[in-house]
Amino acid sequence: MGIFYETVGIGSPAGGNLVPVSTLVDTGASYTILPSALLTEMGIASHRAMRFRLADGRQVEYDIGEARIAIRQRELPCRVVFGPEGNYLLGADTLANFRLLVNPRRERLEPEH
Repeated sequence: MGIFYETVGIGSPAGGNLVPVSTLVDTGASYTILPSALLTEMGIASHRAMRFRLADGRQVEYDIGEARIAIRQRELPCRVVFGPEGNYLLGADTLANFRLLVNPRRERLEPEH
């Protein structure tokens, strides 16, 4: 599969402005991962910590919470992981919430039929 990016809006579940961020579309990531500092700055609260196994086999623990995510004029509450600085991944859980599929040949997101 090719690597491509999708700009999405991120915001607090309580409302307010959405911040556009460029995310790497990563169907290998279960959840959407965004920098912890960004999520905290937006007032997005951590609900609990969760353990994850990374692609290299390491186990890490990150906080998770809920953010408003906007993709193509639609907004939904979605689970997000409070990740390290520089991590902007759009994961499979968020794609499923929006009923979007990855078209690897055209390197874009498409609606389910």
